[in-house]
Amino acid sequence: MAGDAPFVPRRGRVVPAVLAVASVVVFTVVAFVVPERFQLADRVAFVGLGVAVALVLSRYVTIRAAAHEDGLFVRNLGPAQTIPWQQIEGVRFAEGMPWVRLDLEDGDDVAVMAIQRADGPGSVAEAQRLSDLVARHRRR
Repeated sequence: MAGDAPFVPRRGRVVPAVLAVASVVVFTVVAFVVPERFQLADRVAFVGLGVAVALVLSRYVTIRAAAHEDGLFVRNLGPAQTIPWQQIEGVRFAEGMPWVRLDLEDGDDVAVMAIQRADGPGSVAEAQRLSDLVARHRRR
């Protein structure tokens, strides 16, 4: 069902993926063109730094949220979590907010970085789709 399709950011996946590849390429090129006074270990460190930057950026590529029977699976930059439907009281995406936030019954809130304002007008539709999913699952 289309309403249950996973939530994934568009721009928030493309930009870090391109930057990750670029960082490996740039740092590798730099490792080969630095002056001769740099030793092999220095050159390897340049490449390693490019790979490290790419690994950090790759975490942004894995951001997503998906509806499951037992709750909403949310993977932001930190550890992934599944939030039971009954704990979600509301979905907020007010003007100026960079991404959706879930209001939980314990008074806490959780960011859902998979729905980002940077994705343009479609992000509002995605926030509404998430709100509809929450309402549908809470009625059960």
